[in-house]
Amino acid sequence: MSAPPLTAGAAAAPRRLLPVLPLLALVVTLALPVPGGADGGGTPADAVSGLVVVCCALRLVRGRRRPLTRTAAVVLGLPVAGVAVATAGAASAGAGAEGLVRYLQVFVLVPAAVMLLIRDRRDARLLAWSLVGLALWQGAIGVHQYLTGTGASYQGEMVRAVGTFGATDIMGMAAVVSFGLVCALGLALRSGPARQRTAAAVCALALLLPLALSFSRGAWIATAVTCGAQLALAGLRRAVRVLAAVAAAAVVLVGGFGVGTAMLQERISSITQVAEAPDQSVTDRYTMWTAAVDMWRGRPLTGVGLKGFPEHRDGHASLALSSGSDTDGAGAGFRRQPLLSPHNMYLLVLSEQGLLGLLALAGSWLALLVCGLRRLVRARAGRRGGLDCALVACGVLLWQLVDFVYADIGGPSTVLTALVLGLAAWWALASEEAGRR
Repeated sequence: MSAPPLTAGAAAAPRRLLPVLPLLALVVTLALPVPGGADGGGTPADAVSGLVVVCCALRLVRGRRRPLTRTAAVVLGLPVAGVAVATAGAASAGAGAEGLVRYLQVFVLVPAAVMLLIRDRRDARLLAWSLVGLALWQGAIGVHQYLTGTGASYQGEMVRAVGTFGATDIMGMAAVVSFGLVCALGLALRSGPARQRTAAAVCALALLLPLALSFSRGAWIATAVTCGAQLALAGLRRAVRVLAAVAAAAVVLVGGFGVGTAMLQERISSITQVAEAPDQSVTDRYTMWTAAVDMWRGRPLTGVGLKGFPEHRDGHASLALSSGSDTDGAGAGFRRQPLLSPHNMYLLVLSEQGLLGLLALAGSWLALLVCGLRRLVRARAGRRGGLDCALVACGVLLWQLVDFVYADIGGPSTVLTALVLGLAAWWALASEEAGRR
């Protein structure tokens, strides 16, 4: 007995997924264990991000269409000005070229490719669900690390959840889980099938545990701000119901099961003690922030050049700065990592690229946020659907902008920044037809 022929819809489904397959491949790559020496060079995710750009270019050539609107070209191309000037001012040609490639990859080329490969809301939702899946995978590994004592070192115990990113990129899992939580919350607030909304809400609640076990104060703050903004934009009545559910889940996890109670309470309380009794990590961060500002004052317009912060750090930092941070556990031995950046993206750009670079880069991000929020308001008022895509796109962008106060680019998870910037750019800058489909 012969098999029934494929329907036209079934045959077209794989073909329809072809443009977004490179994006899904990039997400899958971020789920793989990071190679041992990847902290100092390229990673498989970097290679796949290059493939994303190539696939986008081939698609544009084949389709013979204009790649970007004038507004999108200006907004996404704005960072090039500051980076180009800072490259010329770098201490060495090699350092300048390395920094130029990294900035163009993360803030220009990959975001533009992601924006162009996402064609409509279905693609955007598929990418959002893939980020949720990645977060659940990394989060499950992180919870296992905490329960079995195989995570990164925290207060002398191997309990810090870091997923597959290892102890040298302790923010990697926290960022992945945070993005997944933000995407899940946005998908849960859509006016679609109840089953999908329920599944998204359950995923968001489940991701609270690995986020807590990451012990990342910056990720906690960025997630709280972003989720609060998403709920407020979706409607105050719905916000009250969701906050009640989150509070109940927190009581069950912490109060009922005692999940990391002592360590979590101490970590949470340290957020309010940054001025009175800061720990050494906070002291180091403030010292490097001061050093970055001091570098900028010496060269206010163009900064000290790309990759120049490590070279100029000791000449501007006070004696309160320690020699480095200790990393241990999660499959790696003890290491002393030098402090090579201020752990604040805005101050890193200000010190290395000056006011010109900061205005160009931050101006691009601000334009994305303003355009995205404007479309979000129209989507909510028009009641044509797409509010979930708006909440996801604006949410991941807002999370990244808040987190940049406590972190900068670097490490295997950096490509994720480019991916979410591209998702935000699709919603903010794509044509109205793409936003409505």
